Amino acid sequence: MGHTTRVIKIGGFGAVEPVMLGGTFPVVIQTMWKDRLSFSDLTGVAGEEILSRIKTLAAIGCGLLRFAVPDRESADVVGNLASMVSMPLVADIHFDYTLALRCLDFPIAKIRINPGNIGNREKVEQVIAKAASKGVPIRIGVNGGSLPQDLRRSVAEGRLDQAEALVQAAQRELDIFQELDFPHVLVSMKASSVADTIKANRLLADRTDVPLHIGVTEAGPLIPGVVRNTLAIHALLLEGIGDTIRVSLSDTMERELIAGREILRSVGTGTGKKAVRQGVTLVSCPRCGRNSFDTHGFTEAWQNRLYALDRDLTIAVMGCAVNGPQEARHADLGITGLGNKVFLFRQGKVVRTINVEEADAAFGEELEWLYHAAQK
Repeated sequence: MGHTTRVIKIGGFGAVEPVMLGGTFPVVIQTMWKDRLSFSDLTGVAGEEILSRIKTLAAIGCGLLRFAVPDRESADVVGNLASMVSMPLVADIHFDYTLALRCLDFPIAKIRINPGNIGNREKVEQVIAKAASKGVPIRIGVNGGSLPQDLRRSVAEGRLDQAEALVQAAQRELDIFQELDFPHVLVSMKASSVADTIKANRLLADRTDVPLHIGVTEAGPLIPGVVRNTLAIHALLLEGIGDTIRVSLSDTMERELIAGREILRSVGTGTGKKAVRQGVTLVSCPRCGRNSFDTHGFTEAWQNRLYALDRDLTIAVMGCAVNGPQEARHADLGITGLGNKVFLFRQGKVVRTINVEEADAAFGEELEWLYHAAQK
């Protein structure tokens, strides 16, 4: 198996639980908070909702949660939030290195900087020095759209391809980190092109043992975004390249995490990493003219709760008598409908017949029973 990386510890101070990344540790799935936060969002009902959602993200499979930090207020808000949660939070910094310095006054678990816009070496050195004093790792995040000016010109003039430009940008920063004896660093090189993303990560994986954060940037809405990210991430993971992933989507954080989980499931043990609990496998039929049960609505309503379960279970949501108990007879628990009746089944055997209005409550009861039975 190809790429062996150094191990980096993220978090592990105060209430922040540590995440081990690199080496043979499991691939870490992460996402990025989609909205700007203010101090009012951290108090009262709004604050409770944010904390509850972060717990849900963790249950679904989020190991790291990143926040954009565009100004001083954002730095203070995210910094305060970091002291309220156990999940490691990452501060994403562009342009203003002083925001990174400010974030390091709080229990922020990791800093992300972009070599294309963070400024000169002196500014980077200040961030490295303070991060070293706090024991906080740094991600060098290189994007195809924000390369240093000289590399951007080289690509535009055809003297350098995009993938090599991404790698050169990353290596320049890595040289600084090495000179300053700061090993707690990881790299991401993302382009909107699947081919460029794959090539860049292959090139750098051959040249360094730095852990790699992989994914496709600006990948688009749900369907094209999942397709592009899957092509790139799956290919790299099968080669043993990649220590943490983010499936960037113009969609919800929850769907980014679920997509990441399914990619890791499809790769299986091919990553060369330690295995992790698979969790729920959700099977559902696509629906057709035979449909007599709203599989789409039911799946949407239950999806997050099912993926939050820490049991290796197969759950089937089927639409009719054809795609019902027999076709999904392998499922630990399934649900389907016929007319105004709904059937719950286990391993193909119907265990309950109920009215449509009782479907949610009955499914919840059966799921609760199954969850505890699987624990024994």
